[in-house]
Amino acid sequence: MSARRPVFLGHTAAPSGAELAFARLAGELRHRGVPASVVLLAPGPLTEVLAAADVPVTVVPGRPSAVRRDAGPLAVLRGAIGLYRTGRRLAPMLLAQDADVVVAESTKSLFVGAVASRRTGIPLVWQVHDRVSAEYFGRKRFPLRLLGRVAASGYLANSRGTLRTISTGGSPTAVCHPGVDLATVPAPEPQRAPKNVQIAMIGRITPWKGQDLLLRALAQMEAEPRVRFVGGAHFDGDDAYLAELEELARRLGIAERVTFTGHVTDPLTEAADADIVVHYSRLTEPFGQVVAEAMAAGRVVVAARAGGPTELIVDRENGVLVPPRRPDLLAVALDSLIADWELREQLSAAARDRGRDLDLKTSAAIADSLLARVARDVR
Repeated sequence: MSARRPVFLGHTAAPSGAELAFARLAGELRHRGVPASVVLLAPGPLTEVLAAADVPVTVVPGRPSAVRRDAGPLAVLRGAIGLYRTGRRLAPMLLAQDADVVVAESTKSLFVGAVASRRTGIPLVWQVHDRVSAEYFGRKRFPLRLLGRVAASGYLANSRGTLRTISTGGSPTAVCHPGVDLATVPAPEPQRAPKNVQIAMIGRITPWKGQDLLLRALAQMEAEPRVRFVGGAHFDGDDAYLAELEELARRLGIAERVTFTGHVTDPLTEAADADIVVHYSRLTEPFGQVVAEAMAAGRVVVAARAGGPTELIVDRENGVLVPPRRPDLLAVALDSLIADWELREQLSAAARDRGRDLDLKTSAAIADSLLARVARDVR
């Protein structure tokens, strides 16, 4: 049984990981015959992604409110007032679309969705992409958990670790990994010889993703692989961080081996073209969508031993885990992998086997079941 008409609510139209994940999920639900649609609180490139997937998308009129995680009390209050007003504007749109469940995709959309849900009686599901922990939200994690407890009738979490950071109060829950569309995954190429190994790090250019840690590791390595940093600088402060990374590469003497591609429309192709994909976030990763995609493409993934990647990778069996925030140990792990072609081939094959478990169709079936249950229970 499926939900009759779910509406996904996103606060941004920047094509970063969480946004692309729910866009793919909405598209796969429509393939299952579920008429999912999307409402965004701001215009942007994601609308084109959704249109290409034949997912109807609407942008809430008005200027979206901006509330930074490090904002002070007055800024938070002003932002909350703005989000409340947005929620009021959203309510009649949900009724017009005959929605029977709303899926909030972020903390901002949770607040907006809570207002609209209360005004319309349409149940709200929180699809949790971030760990609601001190590491991410500091003291704000407590009111955020409370808001979820009060407003949400169900939860979709991107990993078991993420689910453990929220308080569900007995509401229906499901772990729904951001799935990989296996039909789009290229056939894996053989691993290159040690002197020709190519490395990719894929993700939004932002300090918490740890691109600087990989640069520091490269400067300590014996091997001299070429590395592509794939991803755009989408939000405030990210452009400054990109400039810092470029300067750091020059200062470390590795700039000639490093490429910053900017945003690409098909990061999966970039992952498939690499021999090794590094995912080394400074903060504990909630899931690690890049890890799932790279494994499905049969690439060797080197990731921080924390959070979501530990639910996907068994160290030295289908990938490599390295203690977080230790570029010296990352350098050692990369040198060891590059030198051992046979090990890389074994890890690649095992990674691809694990990647088959992360099919988008499976994720859509999990989400469909949870959304249908919430919609049915509220009726």
